[in-house]
Amino acid sequence: MAENKQEQEAPIIHWRINEWFPDLSPDVKARLKTYHTDLIKGNRTVNLISPKTLFVADAVHFADSILAGKIIMKSNPSIDQIYDLGSGNGFPGLVFAIVYPQVKVVLVEMDSKKCEFLRTMVQTLGLENVTVDCKNIESFGEGTIRFAMARGLGSISKNIMMTRKIVAKGGCFFHLKTEEWGIEVGEIPTQLCSLWSPSLIGEYKLPVGAVKFSVVKTDKIS
Repeated sequence: MAENKQEQEAPIIHWRINEWFPDLSPDVKARLKTYHTDLIKGNRTVNLISPKTLFVADAVHFADSILAGKIIMKSNPSIDQIYDLGSGNGFPGLVFAIVYPQVKVVLVEMDSKKCEFLRTMVQTLGLENVTVDCKNIESFGEGTIRFAMARGLGSISKNIMMTRKIVAKGGCFFHLKTEEWGIEVGEIPTQLCSLWSPSLIGEYKLPVGAVKFSVVKTDKIS
């Protein structure tokens, strides 16, 4: 009897993307759902997402990536290739690739197990616009990246210090941050200010909760 009660009270793994984003095509919604299902399964063997976010991954990971991606594309509709640095579980890069199939997305990750998961997802989802690069971010050649994005990789200062050589002049780096992004911008070392110009390009809230999130762009000016 107690066991049955526990089963009945087990937390629900939510999927509300169809409700929140009715403008997405059926194909995009189907791919996102498959990704979500395989992410939950994969999390049993590989630490892909925190257990705290497991039941609300549709909001914390998927909706977050979709909303941030809209801001990135609106800021520069001409983006034809973008690197998701420290992709890990595929957020936001894999979601970005599903929603914007016209953009080539390179998922960059060092962890071999996470790379294996990402490659499996790319194959499962049939994404011809995605490649997985299992390597150190700083090992890219000088000026090889024009557009980059990252979620949870590090502080803005750390990110632009790490990519100061590999992002080409005239390129930019999109950072997915909380509403406290201004603190991170204020901590950028003076010597990096001659290389990068930071700006807030958009803010958003998830479909649930009141926390505000931000997308900060750092333009490579020299």
